[in-house]
Amino acid sequence: MDLPLLGPTWNIILTRIEPRSGVAFTLPRASTLKVIDPMGGQVSDLVAYSQSDIRETISNGRTFDYEETIHLTTGHKLWSNRSNPMLSIIEDTVGTHDFLLTPCSEATFRHFYPEKPVHRGCFGNLAEALAPYGIGPDAIPTAFNVFMNVPVNGATGKLQVDPPTTTVNDHILLRAEMDLVIGLTACSAYASNGGSFKPIDYAINDSK
Repeated sequence: MDLPLLGPTWNIILTRIEPRSGVAFTLPRASTLKVIDPMGGQVSDLVAYSQSDIRETISNGRTFDYEETIHLTTGHKLWSNRSNPMLSIIEDTVGTHDFLLTPCSEATFRHFYPEKPVHRGCFGNLAEALAPYGIGPDAIPTAFNVFMNVPVNGATGKLQVDPPTTTVNDHILLRAEMDLVIGLTACSAYASNGGSFKPIDYAINDSK
């Protein structure tokens, strides 16, 4: 679904990811990707692969190592499993994201939500969206979970999943540091999104 133009500094169309679904697309080097929470309270899982070799993929471990923090926001980079920068965070109105937890899947729903209908989750949505690029399910890494709120207890290390802190039209702006294939979702897990499911919008600006 295409939406109206973003504004005077963006010459492209906003695209909507419907609730509990996902997409994949190419992102040229030096272009920017804006991921927007149009209604507030919604998470988006993001994965990235090098177009030149899809075996090079986004890595939470390399990112934590080189950025020396798990709290990633403006000024930080997201790194690949080959120690190359993939995306730079240029702008971030939220400052709360997760890079610890894996995309939700059918197994996730069976484990955490046994009383709820099983859903294929972000993992299944990413697998379907990425398949045309030759990327199989086993190649889906831990996602950069945009807007996800996962506090970590400093004393025990225990993880907690709380509702996102986003409000209407909060966003993150990322610049591609290489030619990429991107997978992006509107997350399907109950706890991650405060029990409701909403869309995610995104826009690409590849004007040089």
